[in-house]
Formats: sequence, structure tokens, C-alpha cells
Amino acid sequence: VGVHNAPAGRWSWQVSVRRYNKELELWQHLCGGSLIHHQWVLTAAHCTQREDWEAYGLRVQVGQLRLYDHDTLTNVTKIVRHPKFNQSLSAEGGADVALLTLEAPVTLSERIGLVPLPPASLRVPERKMCWVTGGGYSNLGAPLPQPYQLQEVMVPIVGNEVCKQRYQNSSTNTGQIIKDDMLCAGSEGQDSCQGDSGGPLVCSWEGTWVQVGIVSWGYSCGHRDFPGVYARVISYISWIRNRGASPPLPLPSSSPPSFHCFLFSFLLFYVFSLLFHNV
Repeated sequence: VGVHNAPAGRWSWQVSVRRYNKELELWQHLCGGSLIHHQWVLTAAHCTQREDWEAYGLRVQVGQLRLYDHDTLTNVTKIVRHPKFNQSLSAEGGADVALLTLEAPVTLSERIGLVPLPPASLRVPERKMCWVTGGGYSNLGAPLPQPYQLQEVMVPIVGNEVCKQRYQNSSTNTGQIIKDDMLCAGSEGQDSCQGDSGGPLVCSWEGTWVQVGIVSWGYSCGHRDFPGVYARVISYISWIRNRGASPPLPLPSSSPPSFHCFLFSFLLFYVFSLLFHNV
């Protein structure tokens, strides 16, 4: 809601998670996601319902600004949902986090990049302006029109206490509970919507973008009283890294290969000299 076309290359980690639509005979956009590693996608657990996975599996599109444009899809070979995610409660129950293992590592380029994850100590201040991206509805009940270009919108962070009060004090009183592992963002006319689930909420931090949230749930889209609700990435940093999905460490600086060859040859010569000397 309140979105506009994203420019090429700005959100190079954006992923489209697909499920097979038997009636249309195509791999249809289901949710968003973010590339956090050459072979791992971070998304929402509620986007990985068991029936979709068991029937046809899931696939992802990376590196494309428009859905279904030059559609080269990558198979998902494994889904790892957070163990505290409750399928019957779905996103509203919290722990709405999942990792998708890709069949093969993707090759990074100008169009395909990794989104940095925040340090566990990062606290996102209230009213900070951040960005959410996706290929979902541009308004409630209004699917993204052709050419299905990635959308972006700037949203303010809403404190959890304020968010909780808005949901509880509303005339519609949804009864939803904002938990500590959730993060709220959005305002009237600025929000994520259906089909954006699983996608990234990123904020600028020390000169770079970091993903602080995963589009999870909300009541309506762009409603004054109901900010969008996101899974708080900081709450799950340890779990993500323990699954092996942490971004690869930079290679340590090393001596030139010629020096390594020289050192190896010298050590080999020294060992053989000792052996022959003792014969």
C-alpha cells in the first residue's frame, strides 16, 4: 500500500517464493523472501505450509525485478521452520521464521546479492524510517498488475507497546497479541499487504542495509489503527546462524600462492632429509 516501482539493483536480495498452481499450470508467486547466503533464503514460516511442500515442492526466483520475467526458478530442497512456530496459530502465534535450502548455490552479481543480518545487539528506534519490498497486492483486494514489477514503500517503525495498544483499543478489537519477537511498522497508506509475506523489512545501519523484519501478518493493509506486523529478525539471529545459514565469512588475507608452494616444498624436503638421515 502506498508503493511504487523499485529501481533495478536496489534490493538485489529479494526473492519470489513459488508454489505450483495446477489449474494455471504455472509456478505462481506465493510469498517473498530474502537471500541471506548463497544457498539459503529467509522467509516466513506460514509461507511453507505442508500441503504445498508435499504436493509439488517450492521453487524460488532470484535476481529478477519483475515476476515471471525470464523465469528461471531454483528448486527448494529443504524447509527448516522454527520449532516454536505453531501451524494452527500460524503467523499470529509468533516464531514466523523459516529457512529454505536451495538445490544449488546462486551466483552473485549486480542483480543478485545477499542482505546483511543485524547484530543481536541492534535496537531499531521507534519512528525510524525503513523499507519493505515485495510483489504482493498494491492495495487490499488489488493484485499487483502487469508487468508485476517489484514494489517498495518506506514505513515508520512503531514501538511494540504502541502497536499493542492500537490493536487492542481499536473498535474492531482483533484480540491479536503483539509479542516480543514481533516488530511493527507502517502507517495509514504505507504498509505491506497480501503476497508480501516472507519478504524483508530493511533499515539503514552504519552505512549499509540490514534486514530487521520478515513480513508476517496484519489486519487489513495500510489501515490507520493496524501497522504491519513482522517477525523480529534480531530475536532469531542465533537460530539462523546455528542452522548454518549465516553469510559466509570473508576470506582471510593470505600470502601469495608462490610463497605457500615454497614453504610446502621446504617442509617436505626437511622431513625427507630427516628420514634419510635416520636410515
